[in-house]
Amino acid sequence: MKQTDFNQIINRHHTGSVKWDFIDRYLQLDETDLLPMWVSDFDFQCPLEVRQALHHRVEHGIFGYSERDDQYYQAVMDWFSKRHQLPLQREWFTSIEGVVPGLAILIQLLSQPGDPIVIQGPYYGSFAKIVTLNGREVLENPLALGPQGYQFDFDHLEACFEQRKPPLLLLCNPHNPTGRCWTRDELTQLMTLCSRYGVTVISDEIWADLLLPGETFTSVLHLDESWQDHVISATSASKSFGLSSLRISNFLIPNDQTRNAFVERLNAHGLDVFNALSMTAATAAYQQGETWLDALQQYLADNRRWFEQALAYAAPWCKMTRAEGTYLAWLDCRALGLDDNALQQALIHQSKIAASMGVSFGEQGKGFIRLNLGCPRQYLESAIAGLARLKPSL
Repeated sequence: MKQTDFNQIINRHHTGSVKWDFIDRYLQLDETDLLPMWVSDFDFQCPLEVRQALHHRVEHGIFGYSERDDQYYQAVMDWFSKRHQLPLQREWFTSIEGVVPGLAILIQLLSQPGDPIVIQGPYYGSFAKIVTLNGREVLENPLALGPQGYQFDFDHLEACFEQRKPPLLLLCNPHNPTGRCWTRDELTQLMTLCSRYGVTVISDEIWADLLLPGETFTSVLHLDESWQDHVISATSASKSFGLSSLRISNFLIPNDQTRNAFVERLNAHGLDVFNALSMTAATAAYQQGETWLDALQQYLADNRRWFEQALAYAAPWCKMTRAEGTYLAWLDCRALGLDDNALQQALIHQSKIAASMGVSFGEQGKGFIRLNLGCPRQYLESAIAGLARLKPSL
């Protein structure tokens, strides 16, 4: 198999890329010459085997209504069994075009208008969006930042459960934006509390494959079977293999009643057929993409190591949060002494970087930025040069 050159610069302009072509629209910026490090998709070609499978399917030339076949299910189950020692049952599977739409439908299904929904700040912005736009309330359980990175605040969480009685908790594991990969002990403590207070956990686990060397992913489905009626895991090949626009995700729902109700809700919205190319790509990725992913993980780990060392030298005021997974860098910029608007302006006009501003991840993200390290090293070098131009105010 041909080895992927992750250092290759590929022009993504004029491809409809949100990250590269729509900075002005999505970030309301006038500047167009910025280095895009905001959207969490990477700038590498997907595995050759996936591209070949797509070519073969396109050559067939017929794109009628499509459904998941045995090969699709088996590819996903084999992957999780081998990669994460997680046996999945086929009857748990439900599928939808994208994790966020599925989360939104589950919020509608498992809560009532006005209900509080727990999320941990700093949180993925789409979590708060789908909670509020569906008429529910964001109930924030802020993560605690210490010398070893971010941790759950279980005392605060239990107080939230006691006082507000939320029906749902949205979990991100590994966590976007901080890169924390929650341990079995942490998840066990979380589920013990959730079980005690009757809270269902919906766990977004699309970052599960993108771990740093030596780290292990623990799914909510790895935990005690007695909790399986109250956990849902959302997975997809999209983050792992760069397939974000070939949308298909799997919601693994062990509880029969919840799963059947979810499928009914999907049918009510006409979400009962699937994109043929999305299924082809995901199947090929899970069947043939392991060697490619191993090489990607090593490249991303090297990127993170290089970036952290370069940052410490060129911009020591900027502190990089410890992570176990993802290709995201969560950077503490508070030493600059700027408010979030001034920080964004400095990044735009001095650093020439389009970053995800921490404030978009909630109150806990103020003074932080998130940068995407899933790119050729040359882009990281440009980012370091840009950050080095920023100086703390005296």
